[in-house]
Amino acid sequence: MEYENKLVLAPMVRVGTLPFRLLAAEYGADITYGEEIIDHKLVKCERRVNEHIGSIDFVEKKTESVIFRTCNEERNNVVFQIGTSDAVRALAAAQIVCNDVAAVDINMGCPKAFSVSGGMGAALLSKPDLIHDILTTLKRNLNTPVTCKIRLLKSSRDTVELARRIEKTGVSALAVHGRKVADRPRDPAKWDEIADVVSSVSIPIIANGDVFEYDDFQRIKTVTGASSVMVARGAIWNASIFSPHVKPWEDVKREYVRKSILWDNDMKNTKYTLKEMIMHYTCLELPEGKGVTKSESLADLGTLWRREILRFCDKKSPNEVHRVK
Repeated sequence: MEYENKLVLAPMVRVGTLPFRLLAAEYGADITYGEEIIDHKLVKCERRVNEHIGSIDFVEKKTESVIFRTCNEERNNVVFQIGTSDAVRALAAAQIVCNDVAAVDINMGCPKAFSVSGGMGAALLSKPDLIHDILTTLKRNLNTPVTCKIRLLKSSRDTVELARRIEKTGVSALAVHGRKVADRPRDPAKWDEIADVVSSVSIPIIANGDVFEYDDFQRIKTVTGASSVMVARGAIWNASIFSPHVKPWEDVKREYVRKSILWDNDMKNTKYTLKEMIMHYTCLELPEGKGVTKSESLADLGTLWRREILRFCDKKSPNEVHRVK
């Protein structure tokens, strides 16, 4: 796994599932992060090969729920992100998936209550000893690259100090979101504070924050000096942001639906992602938005765009066409 001059899809809950990761990669994303998976869930899973759709599934044995789905096509660029607050449990979770992914990442930046209340995500930012314990435990016991993603601390000096400590654990790269825990998405990302981190460590830094179009990749790299750039919301709205030749969002949307059907994606996650796309450009109260809201299955979604989706199948393999139909 290389981290120089890469375009990276950020980890996003309910969005970063297999269809969306493959969509981003198709448009030029070099590295794609899956959504954060909590270690407690993963340690209850077993690995299964899904021969029907050609995927590798990690299934919770008690509920038969697919917690994480991947495939050989993304083996060399998918990053599995773990939500954890315990080194031993993090290692147990990582060992279950490490042979099927390109790298393992620890979430240290999520400010959501479900993560912070469990001592995970941004809660780790105030526990440097625990951060060191988790990362060094993974590094000692895995052959897979280990990384982590953080947010800015109260001062640039504090962020730099934490980054230096993380660097000493031997991680392969560090992603830095240019916002603090209390900041909201509407608050501008502090690219200058990411630059402070870049100038203070030697490991690759992946800059994240306020990348909404293709030209922003170069702008944030120029300002921060970061090795690579990560994008979240800009990719949700139009995954072709990774391409210098942006595609109409309607085409991207239909291809996402096709991939969701192809890979039997979770319906709730598919609807959530589609709604995020639609709300950015139009309105859920229009016929298309209402159709998505009323849909109860992937088949219902396929019916909304059946003609367009089948048109996308023209250049696909006969097996893919049959599965989508």
